[in-house]
Amino acid sequence: MDIRNKTVVVTGAGRGIGRAIALQLAQHGADIALFDLNEVDLGETSALCAAQSVRARGYRVNVADEGEVSTAMTQVATDFGRLDGLVNNAGIVRDGLLVKVKDGAVVGRMTMDQWNSVIGVNLSGVFLCAREAAAHMIELGAGGVIVNISSISRVGNAGQSNYSAAKAGVESMGVVWAKELARYGIRVGSVAPGFTHTEILSSMRPEVLDKLTAPVPLKRLGQPEEIAHAVLFIFENDFFTGRCLEVDGGLRL
Repeated sequence: MDIRNKTVVVTGAGRGIGRAIALQLAQHGADIALFDLNEVDLGETSALCAAQSVRARGYRVNVADEGEVSTAMTQVATDFGRLDGLVNNAGIVRDGLLVKVKDGAVVGRMTMDQWNSVIGVNLSGVFLCAREAAAHMIELGAGGVIVNISSISRVGNAGQSNYSAAKAGVESMGVVWAKELARYGIRVGSVAPGFTHTEILSSMRPEVLDKLTAPVPLKRLGQPEEIAHAVLFIFENDFFTGRCLEVDGGLRL
């Protein structure tokens, strides 16, 4: 896809990887619709994208809310006159052990709130945004691209029953949608980032960061721009669909 003058929705676009993705696409000529809950962050990302001489507009959207997602996607199609792409990036973490044990006694459990909040945003939110975006793409008849941001945690990471389950589901849904939507000219791919230099990781103590990067062959964190570059590749390569790109510095080798 030549993304110049195409309209792409990026969820969780207020900061971090989402902002980097939105800016990367804008730099290559795409008009950007930004979904996030933080209006200040939305404004900042929108301004950065607009500085690339493209159209950019922020929408305050809770991706786990069916009504909000449906309304926002319809508004994007109206505001921009088209809808060509979606990057499902929005996600949260609520880490915890399945059961916490001390001195042989169970002293804690992952709560239903921890489970439901992560599944709601990271899995149901991806489903809702893709469903609504795909419906508009089909009706508009110009095809499109959907990219889901998964994670290396999709293979199972201790303390992340909720997050790992959601990120595994995100990749699996991408495979299903690639099979279902190809007939409409819609391609679907996934990107699984490794440990990436975001605000959350930047706040960690140096010794904790050293422990994270020790098993990574490249011995460093990824940069948000490197994840964004993988997303751009999927958009631009018209023979790519149904697969997941691992951008993890070789962590899973």
